Amino acid sequence: MKRSLIFFIPVLLLISSCASYEKFRRVTEEYEFPAEVFNFDFNRTWQATLEAMKQYDLAVQNQETGLIKTRWIDNTKLLNFTNSFSNTTDVKAAQFRMQVNVVKGFRGEREVAKVTFYKRQLIEQDFLQGWKEEPSDGIAERVLLYRIGRILEREKKLDDIQKQKEKEQLSTF
Repeated sequence: MKRSLIFFIPVLLLISSCASYEKFRRVTEEYEFPAEVFNFDFNRTWQATLEAMKQYDLAVQNQETGLIKTRWIDNTKLLNFTNSFSNTTDVKAAQFRMQVNVVKGFRGEREVAKVTFYKRQLIEQDFLQGWKEEPSDGIAERVLLYRIGRILEREKKLDDIQKQKEKEQLSTF
């Protein structure tokens, strides 16, 4: 009895784990999360990420864990507008939530930070089907990564200008 129970429990766990994997197989096999490594320290990258994300309603912003989450944002009108140029039907409702991870790392002796985006898009065609998860096109995530890079470059140029001014003041002093 004990032997059959010991054999049955792992088999049951194996079967149930494979079933739950099917739900996320598309994410693991087909979807690559938009990410970029910036050659700036973690604090600067964190501040630039917050500045780029200021247009969104943030639910979580925890610098210790490097996590930023938005609340659910309705984008029904935007999807219906972009779909108006194609043969697809209008959506009844659409919403998305974005999660951003900022991670500290090192390249040699230099500190770098990696920013990764995950956008979860839900679409409801009609009330009978309910909410259906759609893959993101990745455009919003890549735009935000571009903005973060531009903010960091702007800050670097401002620091260079400030250092040049300090150098000039010291030479004239």
